[in-house]
Amino acid sequence: MKSARHDHAPKTLAIDVGGTGLKASVLDHTGRMIVDRVRIATPYPCPPDVMVASLVELVAPLPAFHQVSVGFPGVVQHGRTVTAPHFDDPAWPDFPLAAALAKELGAPVRMLNDAEVQGFGIVKGYGLELVLTLGTGAGTALFRDGVLMPHLELAQHPLHGKKTYNDYIGNAARKKIGKKKWSHRVHKTIAVLHSLLHYDVLYLGGGNGGKVIAPPEHVVIESNDAGITGGVRLWDTDVEKTLFSSDPSPSLALTD
Repeated sequence: MKSARHDHAPKTLAIDVGGTGLKASVLDHTGRMIVDRVRIATPYPCPPDVMVASLVELVAPLPAFHQVSVGFPGVVQHGRTVTAPHFDDPAWPDFPLAAALAKELGAPVRMLNDAEVQGFGIVKGYGLELVLTLGTGAGTALFRDGVLMPHLELAQHPLHGKKTYNDYIGNAARKKIGKKKWSHRVHKTIAVLHSLLHYDVLYLGGGNGGKVIAPPEHVVIESNDAGITGGVRLWDTDVEKTLFSSDPSPSLALTD
């Protein structure tokens, strides 16, 4: 519908799926937004067909593009959603979201976990870099010398008693206990992650990343826009070889 598949300079439609909002923009080959991002509230209930229709509506005002990148808040494998913790619907496990969007948008789609996409827009490519996104829930992405490591789905991992990362430092907890106590929880979480991974640097992203009071010295606050701008990296040759070369999704092989 909006594909510009014959332009010489590739344009990437980057979509950031969140538990609270759906955001998108079109990027040039450097990852710069060529138009202000658009946003709509995430609909609830949100089975896959509602999500696809909402994303098509979201991107309708945007300029033409060649390819699509999607960050999704859950475990993603081969363009399919393995988990979707924010969208409680039995149709989400193993849903081919990348292929469904490719069909509607008329362009090839690549999809990763949203924290991983954000990480591609943040990391510098040196040492062990950890991205912790704070939004509706909590997301993590780990990179070694700029290469994405196997996904750690810590969001649903127990962290404090029966509380998962999502429960402990998600947006609902922030609203319930207040910014000061919530920030204390984030500090404790950062300490746990350092003990677990001994990372060189940790980046805080997501809509709540900048709301943490007095983050530790080794922590860097990053813009939530990286969840969109990182989408351009999914089409890099080196990323394609490591993450998408064996992807069986038909969304990666569309033809005119």
